[in-house]
Amino acid sequence: MRYAQRGGYTPAEQQRREQLRLEAAARFARGDKISQIAHDLRVTPGSVRRWHRAWEEGGTGALRSRGPVSAERLSARQWARLELELGKGPLAHGFAADQRWTLGRIKTLIGRLFHVGYTVEGTWKLMRRHGWSCQVPVRQAMERDEEAVAVWKAEVWPDIKAPRATWVPSSVSRTRRARG
Repeated sequence: MRYAQRGGYTPAEQQRREQLRLEAAARFARGDKISQIAHDLRVTPGSVRRWHRAWEEGGTGALRSRGPVSAERLSARQWARLELELGKGPLAHGFAADQRWTLGRIKTLIGRLFHVGYTVEGTWKLMRRHGWSCQVPVRQAMERDEEAVAVWKAEVWPDIKAPRATWVPSSVSRTRRARG
């Protein structure tokens, strides 16, 4: 994965990064120092040096974005439909075991709807690129009675909860007091 912490840049983030590189190119042409450019653009000096080498070899065009690392196989229309289908839930698409969307299920759904093959990792990158994130469902018992829980919190819990300790002078030292 190219950007391991985020699964790739979104188009807006790619455009923002390209603007940084183009601004750096303008400052290279003026003769500004690499350290000053890095400080002003809030990037590492190593990135600015890399951009400077590319700028020297290929000019401003070498700093332009080349687009996503992998071409997206779903069109904007297909993505909109996929989001609509995901909103219907797993049960509507035959996944009855539980009501969670997993990457494997999303991959299967994409294959069924659009006859496009993605790997599980590719599905993760696709979802991240469009702003989706991993969600862990809150686990609650099916028999949970919200009214009973509210009553317990209001009436029983205050009786059980220990009162706050009052202030008592104490020492922070772990050693014994000197005798004498």
